[in-house]
Formats: sequence, C-alpha cells, structure tokens
Amino acid sequence: MNTIITIGRQFGSGGKEIGIRVAKELGIPFYDKEILQETAKKSGLCEKILENFDERPKSLLYSIAMDSYMFALPGTGAGDSLEQQVYLATFNTIRQIARKGPCVIIGRCADYALADDPNHLSIFIHAPLEDRIRRVAERQNLPPEKARSVITKTDKRRASYYEYYSSQRWGAVDSYDFCLNSSYLGLSGTVELIRAIADHKEHPVPSPTEQDPTRM
Repeated sequence: MNTIITIGRQFGSGGKEIGIRVAKELGIPFYDKEILQETAKKSGLCEKILENFDERPKSLLYSIAMDSYMFALPGTGAGDSLEQQVYLATFNTIRQIARKGPCVIIGRCADYALADDPNHLSIFIHAPLEDRIRRVAERQNLPPEKARSVITKTDKRRASYYEYYSSQRWGAVDSYDFCLNSSYLGLSGTVELIRAIADHKEHPVPSPTEQDPTRM
C-alpha cells in the first residue's frame, strides 16, 4: 500500500476515532499528537510551544510574549514570527513522515502540505450538529449547551488555522477529495467506506469507456 490518508474533521464528528480505526485495519501508522513530538525532535522547538500553537489561529499577544524565545532558535530570521516557525516546522515534519510510507494523518493542514503527492488521499469528516453535541456531551460529561459551545469554539479555531495557512476553505467540498458524513453510515461504516476508497486508489478499476473507447 502507498496511500497517505489525511483527515480533517469537525469537532465531535468522530474523525479521530475513524482515523485510528482506519490505520489499525490497514496496518499503517497513525499520527495526531505524534506529529508534535516528531516536530519537536526535528526542529528544536519546545513541545509545549507546539501544543500552544497546535491548529490555532494567530495570537498576537502570545506571539509578542514569546518573541525572546523565537530569537534563541537556530536558523531564525528577523522576519519569521513564532507562528510561522511552528507552522513551517510542522509542515516539514508532515512531508517527512509521508516520505516514509503510507499512514493516516489527522488535521494540521496535512492535506495542503501533501497536495502535490500522488499517493495522497484527503478526507473531511463532518456530522450534523445535534449528533456532535450528543457525542461530545457523553464523552466529556458536559451539559448539551456547554458541549455546543466547545464545538463552536473548536471548529472556529480549526477553520481559522486551516484557512490562514492553506488559503482554502475548511470543510468545503472543493478543498478535499471526499467529504463524508459520519452519521450517515456510522463510524464503522465510514471506516469501511474509507478503506474501500483507499483500495480503489491503490487498484483503480477502468470505466467501461476506458476499457472500450468505441462505447463513447
């Protein structure tokens, strides 16, 4: 298998669980927070700094507070903000991970970082808001209104990060190969669908017109 699967996801859609299960069933590595650990090792950036900027929009106050840290980093340019350094380090780590072989990568503009990779398959997982509220409320033991607030804030943060660095719309159908509603088939059904899509990418079946051009 050669396919590298990237998964963007609405909060509470089950995207991470789907990614874990897809990776397990395909027998390939799964990367979520592991990307931060790899980036810290390769870039010299503190993992805590990476966590603070992880899929978050630009924060002026935090960036100013961290200016002194920025200048202590090797290879730092005067025009490089800390946010830019974190993003570029993460971007490079994602591309290095992809060069190792097939895997599943969650979030962090990975689809944008690997847009030119012929083995890349980009997927966005979404679900109706009420289903996501129920899932988050159960998972985090929250009242529904609090769960709704957490979902709204998290999705806004992810969208801001994605759209700032990729110049594409987060969750828009034309930003990904496939956008899947995890409530339609359930998590297990969505996992099976992604496996089938990946298998088709690995072993494409010619259409009837491709098999017999005279049928056009």
